[in-house]
Amino acid sequence: MVDINWYPGHMVKTKKKIKENLKYIDVVVELIDARIPYSSKINEFNEMFKNKKKILVLTKYDLCDKKETEKWIKHYEEKNYRVISLDLIKGDVKKFFEIIENVMEETVSKREDKGMLKKRTRSIIVGVPNVGKSTLINRLVGKKATRVGNKPGVTTSLDWIRISDKLELLDTPGVLWPKLTEEKVALNLASFSAIKESVLPLDDVATYILETLKTYYPNLLKNRYGLDIIPDDIVELYDEIGKKRGCLIKGGEIDYDKVVNIVVNDLKSGLISNITFDRKDD
Repeated sequence: MVDINWYPGHMVKTKKKIKENLKYIDVVVELIDARIPYSSKINEFNEMFKNKKKILVLTKYDLCDKKETEKWIKHYEEKNYRVISLDLIKGDVKKFFEIIENVMEETVSKREDKGMLKKRTRSIIVGVPNVGKSTLINRLVGKKATRVGNKPGVTTSLDWIRISDKLELLDTPGVLWPKLTEEKVALNLASFSAIKESVLPLDDVATYILETLKTYYPNLLKNRYGLDIIPDDIVELYDEIGKKRGCLIKGGEIDYDKVVNIVVNDLKSGLISNITFDRKDD
């Protein structure tokens, strides 16, 4: 695959703004998608935030293959990350507040020992597009504080949001790196709506989704599309799904564009769940 360039101007500005605000930040909270815990992790942040306290939040935990994702949690914990997993919609966000307090405990204690005034913790929320930053903030605030959308690029500016008397969060737009040189990473990000659909051919994305499901989750694939068997040939698989879903055009031919959209949207909307595409053992 040729290097994919998708680096909108607001991402350049975002990284510049993040660096300008670093002096105010106590804790960095990086969000990654539990279904793609490798592909959605921005390693550039390691250098950018090397002197800051860091928390790694695996979002959309309700949609992942927990057995596979737990391997990644252990992996990141071994790299000295403080890791928590969250169901952004129904999960209990108390543990988010608890881990923030735990991470800041030593700093708060030192300030108290010096007789300094209590200070509100300032944290920055970072991650790839559509990883759930705005949804998490809305849950923490308890009301709709930021815009939320199931597509990249909804948040386009840096905004401070007061969560409580103890905590302020700096919300940031989703960021990526200038070039996506790993084909699997690019396809994973496209499959889970972290990069715009126009960046990669949609039929390539749908084919990748089907091939991955066929390899790791054949029963999910069968159940979702009512298949008796899964053909080895990808075109035949498209044909079977098209027939089951009535994706036909004049003459009884399969409407492949319609099948592509069904597969991509099923994953995007969470109708295909309990999956993790990044495999630690690979």
